[in-house]
Amino acid sequence: MAVFTAVTDEQAQALASRLQLGQLQQLRGITAGIENSNFFLTTDRGEYVLTIFERLTFEQLPFYLRLMQHLARRGIQVPAPQPDADGEILLDLAGKPAAVVDRLRGGHQLAPDVFHCEQVGAELARMHLAGQDFGLQQPNLRGLDWWTETVPVVLPYLTAEQAELLSGELAFQQQLAASAGYEELPRGAIHADLFRDNVMFEGLPGREKLSGFFDFYFAGVDTWLFDIAVCLNDWCIDLASGRLDEQRAQAFVDAYETVRPLSGTEHRLLPALLRAGALRFWLSRLWDFHLPREASLLKPHDPTHFERVLRERIANPWHALREIA
Repeated sequence: MAVFTAVTDEQAQALASRLQLGQLQQLRGITAGIENSNFFLTTDRGEYVLTIFERLTFEQLPFYLRLMQHLARRGIQVPAPQPDADGEILLDLAGKPAAVVDRLRGGHQLAPDVFHCEQVGAELARMHLAGQDFGLQQPNLRGLDWWTETVPVVLPYLTAEQAELLSGELAFQQQLAASAGYEELPRGAIHADLFRDNVMFEGLPGREKLSGFFDFYFAGVDTWLFDIAVCLNDWCIDLASGRLDEQRAQAFVDAYETVRPLSGTEHRLLPALLRAGALRFWLSRLWDFHLPREASLLKPHDPTHFERVLRERIANPWHALREIA
């Protein structure tokens, strides 16, 4: 992610020694993203990712790290946090919370087809079920409460048309969240940010196999349907227009349902949750774009992309092609 906090080789070696990871060979900053300071940490014993958390606190982080540890132990393909001799996985570096996790094999699939979407859909369902017995609780910190607080902050930067769209969608989602149908939706620990650049594949072109999900630092307890919607809005769209690619979307949902069938209420509310997913990321990108923090490698995302996605989801609601019970 963008580098906000510098780390010296000496600091990295001290951390590697504490975690019994061997001798440091290379430390390299990762430029993508805008939330944390991330580094590839290579030692003579393996490859890892060092994260220094710039917004999350020592009190919030056990949820994310223990969730990753829990999922890894359940056989879900996620990077496992590295413990010290006392079993501690939440560390302190430069006075900030930090963690070191396994580096997943392979690379991103930034132009996914049906084959990739099916794999992500099925693994997401397995992840949801594996998290059912996870004991810690923490809400989705970028959920409805955050939207309600943040919309007034970004409205002054918008055109009248954009402000009307943003305010209207917030009101729609507030009404949805208060509905009986929404209360019926199954929920649990979700990733909440499972974009193409947070999934790894390895193997020959056309035969790639999913090798893992990572970057769980927006995870929280929310509806599983919201997690699905976030994925559909990234894995199954035409990036230029924001339109949903129905073939990929159907393949994703079908694969998910081979592991965990959706309820009738989930199918009925999917179009509304697709709007919620678009709102969440349009709003966060507006916030990062107009109210940026200083960082040595900061590249904020274009907020207009998810504005287009939201307009598309409102204009063209999509249901998975399944008879609703």
